[in-house]
Amino acid sequence: MAAILNYMPEISVPQENLKSWGELWLGTVNPQTGKPKNPNCFDRQQSVNFASFIDRAVAESLAKMLGNIPIVAGSPKKLIPSQADCVEMGPARIIGGVRPQNFDVAYRPDGVRIAFDSKTLNDVKSVGKNWQNMVNELATEAATVHTRFPYAIVAFMVVIPTPALGAKQQADLVRTLERMASRRDVLNQTHLAEAISLVVWNPTDGTISNSIPEQGSVLRIERFSEILYPQYVSRYKGLPPHDETGDDEESGI
Repeated sequence: MAAILNYMPEISVPQENLKSWGELWLGTVNPQTGKPKNPNCFDRQQSVNFASFIDRAVAESLAKMLGNIPIVAGSPKKLIPSQADCVEMGPARIIGGVRPQNFDVAYRPDGVRIAFDSKTLNDVKSVGKNWQNMVNELATEAATVHTRFPYAIVAFMVVIPTPALGAKQQADLVRTLERMASRRDVLNQTHLAEAISLVVWNPTDGTISNSIPEQGSVLRIERFSEILYPQYVSRYKGLPPHDETGDDEESGI
């Protein structure tokens, strides 16, 4: 039976999760290890684990969009998913045209259709030193997928705590990411991405900024599903495993 496409639910990042991570970010001790840490940053272990709940939110939204298919664990050692029609979460290994790359979430029933990565810059020093390098990584990851799979949708989320982002860096980063989040056609340049969200969050209460980026920007997390879904439909509607489709009237397609 065909997997019925549904409208992609909006990505929901629970405020309580961000608030809990904010307490760790603000704190001076890692409660799991008991080791001291500097305030206003994550230690190495926390930085590695931080975005996993955001990856989960994206995977769940994609799974619902794709017909309520299962979410399975990815593996950096496997070049194909463990099930025929599933969303992979974890290190999904994709061999691209530039280099092999592990993505946080992937959908690849017959090759790569969707590849998603979350990126975090977690303190003032990291933002100042690494934001341009991060942008280069986004472009390379998009290009490595698109050069082999031009119909693939490549999406990113960049997550930064509000106190770590200076005004000049904010303006430069927003402008750069808006330019990069502009791939709407399979003939567009390969280094561009189909969707990018910039999530600027407050460690004190776990809220996501309503003003960075500005309302209406393509980088708003509220628009992530709104941008990604119609691109997937335009490229794969009516093709296996979606021989039938859901209610397009709701989606406006």
